[in-house]
Amino acid sequence: MRLLGAMRLVRFRGTGGGEPRLGLEETPGGNLVDLSAAEPTLPRSMRGFLESGRSGLAAAQRALESGGHRLPRDTVRLLAPVGDPQKVICVGLNYRDHCLEQAVRVPKEPVIFSKFPSAITGPFDDIVHPQDSNELDWEVELAAVIGKQGRHIQESAALEHIAGFTVANDVSARDWQMRNGRQWLLGKTFDTFCPLGPALVTKDAVTDVHNLSIRCSVNGQRVQDSSTSQLVFRLPQLIAWVSRFVTLVPGDVLLTGTPPGVGAFRNSPVFLKRGDEVQCEIEELGTICNRVV
Repeated sequence: MRLLGAMRLVRFRGTGGGEPRLGLEETPGGNLVDLSAAEPTLPRSMRGFLESGRSGLAAAQRALESGGHRLPRDTVRLLAPVGDPQKVICVGLNYRDHCLEQAVRVPKEPVIFSKFPSAITGPFDDIVHPQDSNELDWEVELAAVIGKQGRHIQESAALEHIAGFTVANDVSARDWQMRNGRQWLLGKTFDTFCPLGPALVTKDAVTDVHNLSIRCSVNGQRVQDSSTSQLVFRLPQLIAWVSRFVTLVPGDVLLTGTPPGVGAFRNSPVFLKRGDEVQCEIEELGTICNRVV
């Protein structure tokens, strides 16, 4: 039985191009409901849709139940579910084993950094290998998307401010991450360094966000394999911590950290090269797959 509000929201373009549209997956990886056609008064951006709150979700539910405005999956190109967030907030060193693999202490407070929104790219779009880097790395991550504005949010109320979740790859240029005074920003925010998707899965559609398998493969070889149960700081702690410093608004994206298995900290470091294919997967959320060019 589908819970009210349990949805898989997407952004897409038709094969002929045109402006981005909002849609819904009928089933994971299945055909789409053209939400922009079914409810033409809704905003066309995910950020605007989330700002509309309960009325937007109610309109999406009507469209899902109507049986109309269906599109075959192979006639659309999926975009990042959120393309214009005000903020992309990231958390470092948030899996204990990821700390151990690089011989650093498990942090006592969340380690926060950011990417520029211009780093966002689609779930099946290319990752552009920068000419200025020789150490391109992968990081599969659970991303939470804010659905309700808040500042100084209490842990007990934190999940009320989350609209849903999606899969992210926190692509990293390790040589630049360790330069520039060890400020991580430049190494994290090249264009295309934040693939997101395939859908924004609303929290009502997720059984337990803190107990999902999370995996990454490069050219078909498994390189990361863990569970979100291994997060050092869980979402209520992260939302409460970040909102001490900034106001969280609908559409903000929060990447929650990566498990062990990245290329840089192997006994013999391995880095991505042009032609490689990176697949990131989180249970119940879906899979993204991006080719390095």
